[in-house]
Amino acid sequence: MKLRVLAALALSSSLSGCFLWSSDPGPKPSPLPVFKQAGELREQWTASLPEIGDSLLSPTLSGGSVYAAARKGQLARFDAAGREVWRVKTVPRLSGGVASDGNVVVVTSSDGELLVYEADKGGLRWKTTVGGEVLASPLIAEDMVVVRIGDNQLAAYGVSDGKRRWVYQRAQASLALRAPVGLARSGDVLFAGFPGGKLLALSLASGVQRWEATIAQPKGSNEIERMADVVGDPLVRGDQVCVAAFQGRVACVDRSNGSLRWARDFSSASGIAADAGSLYFADAGDTLYALDLASGASQWKQDKLAYRRLTRPVLVGDKLAVADIQGYVHVIEARSGEFVASRRVDSSGVRALMQTLPNDGMAVQAIDGDLYALSLRKQ
Repeated sequence: MKLRVLAALALSSSLSGCFLWSSDPGPKPSPLPVFKQAGELREQWTASLPEIGDSLLSPTLSGGSVYAAARKGQLARFDAAGREVWRVKTVPRLSGGVASDGNVVVVTSSDGELLVYEADKGGLRWKTTVGGEVLASPLIAEDMVVVRIGDNQLAAYGVSDGKRRWVYQRAQASLALRAPVGLARSGDVLFAGFPGGKLLALSLASGVQRWEATIAQPKGSNEIERMADVVGDPLVRGDQVCVAAFQGRVACVDRSNGSLRWARDFSSASGIAADAGSLYFADAGDTLYALDLASGASQWKQDKLAYRRLTRPVLVGDKLAVADIQGYVHVIEARSGEFVASRRVDSSGVRALMQTLPNDGMAVQAIDGDLYALSLRKQ
């Protein structure tokens, strides 16, 4: 298979330590779909932040507040009405986050700095150097902050004191997709995806590996074609864990031992969403799919947003929402794949992961940094 690497997908090279960007923008985005809108996306509030640029920063919701950051070093908290509670200057070149549990707020930088702030007033609790760039949002669990460093290392730090608790390291991949690859937790187990199509379960307390599952097998005639990286956040649903791999498969495995439940041959660059019965994702060509969560059987597909470089889907009530590189947010019926509403929020485009808000709302951060809170209303 000949791979066209889109400009939105940077590749990280462990040989040179740099990022390689394709000058080929890829296929032309499909025209906007024409449909009778059954709902309306209304702007509830907006806030201004400097640009996030090519970072993988995304807003997060915790305790009724939205936290967001900017690439050049700003972190802010907004209440449910969009009022700014506080704003602080951080280190420059923020790259990963934002994460919060309502007590602390965590961001990371391209220079390998991990910073933990107090959620109430924005005071810096501590910062430390972790030894590499952190692209995904950290996971705050129990009394630890767990971060992914580069594409091959996980490390846990004490929330209270910043002391390192444990490190887990794998062999470095020659090429890895520059995409947010998050973490998930279930009880005392941490789930993490890695390049080479691997999903791991680790002890949250110690970082000791419990099992390893193969989601996808690298194949092809060159290193780019052999990329098969797990992307997005693992999702724990009942007794299984589900993930997607770029140039690989969408699959669910047994939560206790990693044995394969089912797998389908799809490539995704953004990851998956799931509700009680279905799993949703956009493939590498930006066709949206819904699969049965228990069996992997196809439920529907929606190809009218092809090549619009979609974000990972998020669930908004019983609807599905995605944003695209031209700054449009699209809302789709989760049961049928039919369009409900569409609205352009920002001409700079959207790459950041959207955050679901209460009452059928969503937080969207544009490339230029502006933050929007939208809500879906029936026509």
